[in-house]
Amino acid sequence: MTGSPAPTRRARSSGRATLADVAQAAGVSPITVSRALRGERAVAPDLVERVQQAAQLLGYVPDPAARALASSRSSHVAVLIPLFSNALFVDLLDAVQRSLLPAGYQTLIGVTHYDPAEEEALLRSYLLHRPAGLIVTGFDRTEAVRQLIAGSGVPCVHVMETVAAPGIYSVGFSQSDAGQAMTQHLLDCGRRRIAFAAAQLDPRTLQRLQGYRQAMQAAGLADPRLEWLNPQRSSLALGGALFEQIRREAPDADAIFFNNDDLAQGALLAALRLGVKVPDQMAVAGFNDLTGSDQMLPPLTTVRTPRSAIGAEAARMLMALMRGEAVTEPQLDLGFEIVRRGSS
Repeated sequence: MTGSPAPTRRARSSGRATLADVAQAAGVSPITVSRALRGERAVAPDLVERVQQAAQLLGYVPDPAARALASSRSSHVAVLIPLFSNALFVDLLDAVQRSLLPAGYQTLIGVTHYDPAEEEALLRSYLLHRPAGLIVTGFDRTEAVRQLIAGSGVPCVHVMETVAAPGIYSVGFSQSDAGQAMTQHLLDCGRRRIAFAAAQLDPRTLQRLQGYRQAMQAAGLADPRLEWLNPQRSSLALGGALFEQIRREAPDADAIFFNNDDLAQGALLAALRLGVKVPDQMAVAGFNDLTGSDQMLPPLTTVRTPRSAIGAEAARMLMALMRGEAVTEPQLDLGFEIVRRGSS
């Protein structure tokens, strides 16, 4: 078949293009159209291209209700994240959606606010609609929610952390290893009184704290008085306040490792206001390499985390599970990178 597919008569009185219209225009069967638009590997690339061209020309939009009736499941994937206000999860969601949409899947986004009860309520609500798959953040949840996911039969991928456990699929990196590596970087820079400052105190933050403690203990420099843990939500303002508090109450501290870049950015702004020279008087490090960290004065040393890659790989893993394919690497560790800039 050469050239663009020709438009055909639309079967519905509403004028909406149907699966059969696309099949006729592409010169293939309706089941081939369905499989091609779902991204199934069994369909030859040239057929996929023909189907996509026909669908685009006709303005075809898959009917999620019809797909749900045919498969006993919808074309939706439920994605649960802790917060919308954290750019980390915005980047992850963007990558998930960019990967799922071309395969015909829509995302249902739920925000748990780090509340297990809220997560359970969201899951129960979404599972009533028989989603095609689930993406959830981390592993810290109630036993009731674990049983809910396991008993649903819905394929599930965990993101931002990995764990080796039968039947569990995950994409992320070691939060504790990243915390240890950043602390070791500060130690290698000659710092000895390294404070750890954190907010939110979610499970991944506490894993970074564990890595910090391991590095400080190995160096014989552990001191609980250098740990500053605040349950408030992370922000620039809180980072500035923590910086001032540490300078006031731990004047011998020569470095601060913040569990998130927005805290560290706030600390650098506070240092400018107070006339504290960074890194001469105080080294500052963050975590996640958020937007603007490379533009701070001085630019912020941080841990670069692969959240977009995590989102894309989690979506790909989930699509394989939804197609019933074997996943050869159920625990995918994408690593992290220490980005050294002027603040250390």
